[in-house]
Amino acid sequence: MTQSSTSQQIPVVVLAGFLGSGKTTLLNHLLHRSGGSRIGAIVNDFGSIEIDAMAVAGALGDSTVSLGNGCLCCAVDASELDVYLERLARPSARIDVIVIEASGLAEPGELVRMILASEHPGIVYGGLVEVVDAAEFEETRARHPEIDRHLALADLVVVNKLDRTSDPDPDRVLGLVRSLTDRAAVVPATYGRVDPELLFDCRPSEERVGQLTFDDLHRHDGDAGHDGHDAHIDHVDHLHTAYDSLSFVCEGPLDPRRLMPFLDSRPEGLYRIKGYVDFGPHDSANRYSVHAVGRFLRFYPQPWGPAEERRTQLVLIGSGIDTAALAKELEACVNDAPHADERGMWGVLRYVQDPEEQTGEEAVEDIDEAVERA
Repeated sequence: MTQSSTSQQIPVVVLAGFLGSGKTTLLNHLLHRSGGSRIGAIVNDFGSIEIDAMAVAGALGDSTVSLGNGCLCCAVDASELDVYLERLARPSARIDVIVIEASGLAEPGELVRMILASEHPGIVYGGLVEVVDAAEFEETRARHPEIDRHLALADLVVVNKLDRTSDPDPDRVLGLVRSLTDRAAVVPATYGRVDPELLFDCRPSEERVGQLTFDDLHRHDGDAGHDGHDAHIDHVDHLHTAYDSLSFVCEGPLDPRRLMPFLDSRPEGLYRIKGYVDFGPHDSANRYSVHAVGRFLRFYPQPWGPAEERRTQLVLIGSGIDTAALAKELEACVNDAPHADERGMWGVLRYVQDPEEQTGEEAVEDIDEAVERA
């Protein structure tokens, strides 16, 4: 990495969906309910944004404007993506997350490809969120059969407008959408009201762990287990959507040979994993920042600080996941061997990107494989 710490990396989320699915409504909801996070939004057309509802402070145009809630919006063409990512990712902008609202007729895979191929050290792929209109889903599939391909690429699917569907069994459309995804979390919504925690793994706090909020997702009111690790499960009920989160803290190192099968076989609905892993004797010089969204997985080695407490801290967020089972699987990854296995880290290193050796084609290998499968 060319920067000193990946904790400065900003997740870039692609928000896609066909015309009328409710992308703009969802984006407006996120801007109003960001919990204080600073959102940089890249949109194809300002005309599709409800400007009055967003309380814009400043003049409109094709340049960056500051919104009343501290967010930034840019009106851009897809070819200008790198330019605007550079603008939004500059430290002075103090952006926590960037959302790209794709045009209703855009090919989301191309936007994902551009993000994965970006050489900017300050950003990281934050996932593809596909919004579908529950009331018009079957008609949309008939008009745009490519929606099946988009759903197969998605990391999170928001089934919007459930209140408008004439189907007496709303679960039917949810089941149909789930059948078209590849391990993506599928959440219901009305008026685009999804909890921002599903999309953003960052909230402002005095002490951050990467872009995660352990203050919000991990409660310190319980005693850790006798083996020095603790898993806390949060079940959060919201009016329009629900999700489960698991916070896992372990004082001892994890065994890479045990952790990698867990990460490689992430269950359906587990949308996001992020945090830090201590591999102990397998690499005593570095902690490993892990970032997983949908099928995407990367590790970023970072030197331990001189006085830094060595432990593993992970947060898992998903919809319909068995958090108790996931906690047990993580607990089973604790390393009980005092010495390093010289080949133990090979599975981890498959997911470590070397910016000096990796080509642009290699950087988009994941999305190319997904496109071929879809």
